[in-house]
Amino acid sequence: MSADLPVFSPAPVRDELPVLSSVTFSFERTGQAFIIDALRHRAMVWTRQGNGLVGLGSVARITTGGPQRFAQARAWLTDVLARATVIDPINRPGSGPVAFGAFAFSYTSTYASRLVIPEVIFGKDGNLSWITLTSDTMPVSELSYEYAVRRAEELLEQAAFTGAPHGSISLLPGQLTAGSYLEAVTRALEVLEGDEISKLVLSRDVIARSTGGINLADVILELIKGYDNCWTYAVDGLVGATPEMLVRVTNGRAEARVLAGTLDRATAPVGDQSYPHRELFQDPKQRVEHQLAIDSLTLALDPISHGMCAPGEPFILELPNVWHLASDVNAQLRPGSNGRFPTALDIAEIFHPTAAVCGTPTKQAGAVLRRLEGLDRGPYAGPVGWIDSRGDGEFGIALRGGVLEDEHSMRLYAGCGIVQGSDPESELAESWAKMRPMLQALHAER
Repeated sequence: MSADLPVFSPAPVRDELPVLSSVTFSFERTGQAFIIDALRHRAMVWTRQGNGLVGLGSVARITTGGPQRFAQARAWLTDVLARATVIDPINRPGSGPVAFGAFAFSYTSTYASRLVIPEVIFGKDGNLSWITLTSDTMPVSELSYEYAVRRAEELLEQAAFTGAPHGSISLLPGQLTAGSYLEAVTRALEVLEGDEISKLVLSRDVIARSTGGINLADVILELIKGYDNCWTYAVDGLVGATPEMLVRVTNGRAEARVLAGTLDRATAPVGDQSYPHRELFQDPKQRVEHQLAIDSLTLALDPISHGMCAPGEPFILELPNVWHLASDVNAQLRPGSNGRFPTALDIAEIFHPTAAVCGTPTKQAGAVLRRLEGLDRGPYAGPVGWIDSRGDGEFGIALRGGVLEDEHSMRLYAGCGIVQGSDPESELAESWAKMRPMLQALHAER
């Protein structure tokens, strides 16, 4: 996988920090279609159940890599915002200047982690909607509502898809074939026989190649329609609909949704209402896998919070393709020595990688994964989302998605938690179930 996505041709990072001016205006449109109408091929997107953000254009960006990818991005954003002039009468999470982010799963990845501040952002939260215009060339006094709307219209046109019409999709082996995945699961089970590691999350990839072009706006729209209870995301060609919230930070409070334990709905007996409860809630393997993920998150959250609420029992999350064991965890954050609460990006770094996408314990599991998987996950299973100038934001785990590698090809990813008692063939089938949202969005058939 290349470090940059050629179909988007990101602008190079400038040596000098930009001086930004940003103004947010209330926007008259508040209907359900407000976000959908702004979707474009090159748009940056974060949306769930009709609310969220759509970004167009770019006034500032940074690409980072290696072990310091989060720290470098955080330092850059802090410096940029310190130099910015911001007028934001809306003053709520997601208003004002916002940076969309996507980070590589591993510090060894060739994928360039990134933060991007769009020129125009459409935002919607319930009955309130807004438009934020950010400029690196104009003072605040010249950023009028009329100019913001006119500039938004220009950027909507520039971000539109101009490639060939969508064609038929063929699925090709990725870096890890189905046969290689079965072998990797078998080797993982051998590792789990020891005492050092209790869970490994193995991923695989598939190439979806179209005879025509792939319009990401169409893909995003299909994901929104089919998986409205998930967080649909798009950042520089990374697209998907994740059911897992890594962290949401709002006014000093952190929330997370943890998933571990999966059951394919396609194989469920017709009319058996007790099937998901029996196969998930009462299955010791599924419960162990879920508890490992909960323990991993609460261990990371405990030093930076108080008043943590972690439920004693998970609930069953019903999605169109699968059922999951899920738990919602929340806590009040502790302010640091500077009196400020940790930001969404701070906590995304602290939480990543979770046991749900890496294993337990995560450090040892990560080292084993690099050997067993034999692939570069890129941004798959890494943090994806946004952070605003207050430090509020939402980062999900980049699951149920793929990366647009050129106009005709997307690399799709899926992973499964392997614990003692896992069956290689069942895990392979589960990986296909987890790819189903993207296959459906691409109108691809297996």
